[in-house]
Amino acid sequence: MKLSRRDFLKVCGVSAAVLGIGARPFPSAPFTTGAAAPILPKGGSAVLIDTTRCVGCRSCQFACKQANGLAPDDVPASTLSATTLSVVQFRNVSTDPTKPVVKPVKFACMHCENPACVSVCPVGALVKAEDGHVAYDENICIGCRYCITACPFGVPKYNWNSANPKINKCQQGCMADGKRDRPACVQACPAQALQFGSRSELLTIAKDRIAKEPGKYVNHIYGENEIGGTARLYLSSIPFEQFGFRTDLPNEPLPELTWNAQSKIPAVLGTVAVLLSGIAWWTHRTERKAATETLPVSLAPGK
Repeated sequence: MKLSRRDFLKVCGVSAAVLGIGARPFPSAPFTTGAAAPILPKGGSAVLIDTTRCVGCRSCQFACKQANGLAPDDVPASTLSATTLSVVQFRNVSTDPTKPVVKPVKFACMHCENPACVSVCPVGALVKAEDGHVAYDENICIGCRYCITACPFGVPKYNWNSANPKINKCQQGCMADGKRDRPACVQACPAQALQFGSRSELLTIAKDRIAKEPGKYVNHIYGENEIGGTARLYLSSIPFEQFGFRTDLPNEPLPELTWNAQSKIPAVLGTVAVLLSGIAWWTHRTERKAATETLPVSLAPGK
């Protein structure tokens, strides 16, 4: 089957239009110039987690279960799941394999300032709320699991035990009933390892603690700049990589990094379409010239 130049150009045009639309952000991230998702002001709420104060009692984990109406575990969970939205993990922070040193650390959704999960959700089930947390609407979710792939912290979890499986994660829903002025995990902590407040104020508090006790804390606030910043900020007495935290993350928001590549797709495709069209025109012209030269003189054009 031969494809005429006109049909070829139609195919290129349709392909360019489709890929051009595909390069634009999903409905949950309105189209903007130079960014894949709107970045809200960094004045929202946050939680400061001081790992040097955590005693590993798991009160925060139990309070999260109760506040979110999740069934308690017979044995306390050690990993995040669709029914465990906040977890205290006990990690070996020793660099000497013969001398393990186990320390507890609370882990849940990081509530990124410019979340990758929000930018990839095709239906807007995940949104960045004005108060700083990443909210999730299970009634909109279609269970595509794009957010699971996009999250650099491995937070959203799929509920495989449900007949209508969706994802689940911490979303500060424990404050929605108006009975708390802080997340349930913060309210339950007996050691004051968790502190709730505005992100800017908590950063000031964290920097002040480091300045006053430089021998106690690593000179780094995890979450201040990682992937554009998060609403969960960590202090530690040991390097964060020993705690198992990802330290290979860029300071730029992940949606912006992917958008920088996506935004170039229409231009690149347009260039390729023009180039292929030129090749098709030249090939067609050469074939037509060769065909004309092989015709008898009486049948050649103009004779």
